[in-house]
Amino acid sequence: MVRCGSCNRKLAEAEYIRLSIKCPRCGAINQMKASEPLISAARPPDLEAHDGKLEATPRKERL
Repeated sequence: MVRCGSCNRKLAEAEYIRLSIKCPRCGAINQMKASEPLISAARPPDLEAHDGKLEATPRKERL
């Protein structure tokens, strides 16, 4: 949840890396940055690491 640093109004509910948003109540510019990247954002889910290399995992075919 993202809240204004000045008036504490709820501004958004989101996942972010960097965010800049203006509060409609008090007009303060709120700039936020994630302290750690999301694990799912670090690597797409269909890629796996093998010996330092990323390779696509084979998908099962539907019958």
